Amino acid sequence: MRQRWPEKLWIVRHGQSAGNVARDAAHEAGLGSIDIAMRDVDVPLSALGHEQARALGRWLASLPEEGKPEVVLSSPYVRARQTAKAICEEGGVTETARQPIVDERLREREFGVFDRLTSNGIAAKYPDLAEHRAMLGKFYHRAPGGESWADVILRLRGALDTISLHHADRRVLIVCHQVVVLCLRYILEEMDEAQILAIDKEGDVVNCGVCEYDFEPDDARQCVPRLARYNFAAPLIEEDAPITSAPDAMVATR
Repeated sequence: MRQRWPEKLWIVRHGQSAGNVARDAAHEAGLGSIDIAMRDVDVPLSALGHEQARALGRWLASLPEEGKPEVVLSSPYVRARQTAKAICEEGGVTETARQPIVDERLREREFGVFDRLTSNGIAAKYPDLAEHRAMLGKFYHRAPGGESWADVILRLRGALDTISLHHADRRVLIVCHQVVVLCLRYILEEMDEAQILAIDKEGDVVNCGVCEYDFEPDDARQCVPRLARYNFAAPLIEEDAPITSAPDAMVATR
């Protein structure tokens, strides 16, 4: 009996956010903290982020009706919901698609006490934690009040189970965050820690870059994910929307 998977799955990082901009400014100035006075969940897209989201929406709109997303799932964070909404408004989904469905399991990794701190700030304020993180590695290190990559993967396994249960054989688009994109790859491609961290080391996930999976039967008559594209930025290039790829918002450490 075949496994239950979508017909196609797109995973997209949100457009550039105001937090990305503030993080870059703090990093370049060598500051200890990021100057943005709001919760991470409330950080909106920057003007460029809105442009990127609309460009991606128009690219998806150019696909034939039978090739567009039928279901859109979004992180509850404002920047992700704004990206998903722009994609829908630009016609990037089928005519029968509902409004984006918010799933809190797709949210950004929680940074705990590291929230709003740059790498300099973490080293200065929490030297013992910085040392422990360097020893343990970011895949398993959990800042107090925060999440490790392994914690994110645990909740994403549940989200994928829900997608398989409710959206099998449909075309599904997920709008989320950099670490979430990578952790979904880890699950879908059955990677180990070293493999996914090597991909992460190669470069950041592009804002509104496309990660795309097809699902094809294997020799055991099951359906398995096949990576068709990763960090696909052509939708932005075609629209002359600048490509950005800074690490996600509220903590300036990788």
